Amino acid sequence: MTMRLLRHPICGGMDLKQTEKIRLICRILFVVYLIILFYFLFFAEAMGRVSDSGEREYIYNLELFKEIRRFLEYRDILGWKAVMLNLAGNVVAFVPFGFFLPVVMKNCKGWFLVTLLTLTASLVIETIQLTAKVGSFDVDDILLNTLGGMIGYFCYFVIHKIRGYRIRKNG
Repeated sequence: MTMRLLRHPICGGMDLKQTEKIRLICRILFVVYLIILFYFLFFAEAMGRVSDSGEREYIYNLELFKEIRRFLEYRDILGWKAVMLNLAGNVVAFVPFGFFLPVVMKNCKGWFLVTLLTLTASLVIETIQLTAKVGSFDVDDILLNTLGGMIGYFCYFVIHKIRGYRIRKNG
């Protein structure tokens, strides 16, 4: 009996059982990532999610690049840690989202769909933060999160191309 080989971008030319194991591991990692992301976005005290005052306010920024500009302009006052946490953190936080989506969802292989889903997820998160008053609604965060998702997809795409090249070369 011959095993059917599956040409998966991450799994390469593995047999079906190995491919399904890796896909299951990726799904588990994706869920763990989403749980950690959820915690940091809604509950982490270190991220300013807990207010000392009793009354919380609706905080929002609808002007594109306003907060990015502010963080860069006042980097000496705010400190590089705060600047990097806000700017790079928003990008890095969504790299796994863009990477894992095409791995765990069979119908999510194109960059446009991954970008659209990342943008939508970020918009939903920002809206929940605003309405629950556990952060702020910031269009700059949506932009940076979406950029992170695109970088994650690019990493997936590169691995997909490298694996495909190796399979064609060796197979």
